[in-house]
Amino acid sequence: MKIILANPRGFCAGVNMAIECLDKAISMFGSNIYVYHEIVHNKHVVDRFTKLGVKFVDAPDEVPHGSILLFSAHGVSPEIRRLARERSLQTVDATCPLVTKVHLEAIRYANDGYHIILIGHEGHDEVIGTMGEAPESITLVETPAEVAQLPFTTTDRLAYLTQTTLSVDEAAAVIDALRQKYPQIEHPKKEDICYATTNRQEAVKTLIGQADLLLVLGSQNSSNSRRLMEIGLQRGIGAHLIDSVTEIQDHWFDSVETVVVTAGASAPEIVVQECIQLLEEKFGAEITEVTLREEHVHFALPKELLQLGN
Repeated sequence: MKIILANPRGFCAGVNMAIECLDKAISMFGSNIYVYHEIVHNKHVVDRFTKLGVKFVDAPDEVPHGSILLFSAHGVSPEIRRLARERSLQTVDATCPLVTKVHLEAIRYANDGYHIILIGHEGHDEVIGTMGEAPESITLVETPAEVAQLPFTTTDRLAYLTQTTLSVDEAAAVIDALRQKYPQIEHPKKEDICYATTNRQEAVKTLIGQADLLLVLGSQNSSNSRRLMEIGLQRGIGAHLIDSVTEIQDHWFDSVETVVVTAGASAPEIVVQECIQLLEEKFGAEITEVTLREEHVHFALPKELLQLGN
């Protein structure tokens, strides 16, 4: 059996920054630190920090007054920031800068009198945070069918934004529907789907034609990881999204000659290597790593983290 290991895969710059931020906070202040929601959408990462003593919460009122609270990579709404201030929490914003970019675009368009069509998945942390920036001025859609039901006219001031972790192809279909229905609709100069999401999807699309099976390392609540799995399903081959090597089932590999292995942007490399090791030991797999694009993006740690240490 042949294994094609896709590259780029795994951690993006935003995830690296958020994890590095939390690690740094622990080294500075100990593990009595709180994080609003999961720092990134990955069970392996969250479990590691939980074992160190970090507490993940669903609301600021779960955090004792004056404590340290990190905002996750997915961003938060102004309401969450307000609640944190009311409790005198020492906040550190580990939001990915590319998510912050979408927040700022939402604020700008709303202030300029536009109604914003946000393309994204209902209930996702990033979408909740973005919609919270201008709740009266944002409508969420996910499919072209939902675009068809929108009540706006061709004379309304409209703009669209997207969640950063969408399927590139599915987002394009929704954007096409919006442009056809509302030729006047505005959009940011630079697209919102992040470089890492795009690069990982492009790598899988390029390599999947050689494969009988796709394995994606990532958690079920990771939007970008699910989009990678869906590429395999759409191409008609077996595709599985797994958190760890323990979820692999032998029958997946019946009559399989070539497997593409990749990882979502919040999945650590260690889980990829554990998967590869198992496939080598159990099936005598030969590993070939194929690099489609180099990534050199890096985000600095939040300034408020360094200020807390002074």
